Amino acid sequence: MGLFSRKKSETTGAAPTGQATLSDGSRITIAQSVDCLGDSCPRPQLMTKKAIGQVGSGDVIEIVLDNPSSVEALPPMCDELNAAHLETIQEPRCWKVYIRKD
Repeated sequence: MGLFSRKKSETTGAAPTGQATLSDGSRITIAQSVDCLGDSCPRPQLMTKKAIGQVGSGDVIEIVLDNPSSVEALPPMCDELNAAHLETIQEPRCWKVYIRKD
C-alpha cells in the first residue's frame, strides 16, 4: 500500500454495475463495486466509506476484498455509516461484502 500500490479502476456514480444473488435467493442490483483486492487495513474501510457517500439511499455497494481482518471490520462499521450489512459471501480467492445505504 502507499507509494507502490497499484492504481485500481473504481466505478464512480450510481449507475448499476450488476446484480448478485444472496443466500436467501433474493437478487440485488449493485450500484457500485469497490475493488479492495490486495489492500490491507484500513484502506478497505476508507474506500467503503467513500463509496457509501457516493450512492443514494437504498443503493447497494459490493466490496471485493481478500484481507480477513477487513472482512471482519466492515459489518460492525455499518451502523456508523447509516448502512445495513446484507451479506458476506466467500468466493474461492476473495470475499464479497454487500452493504445497503439506509
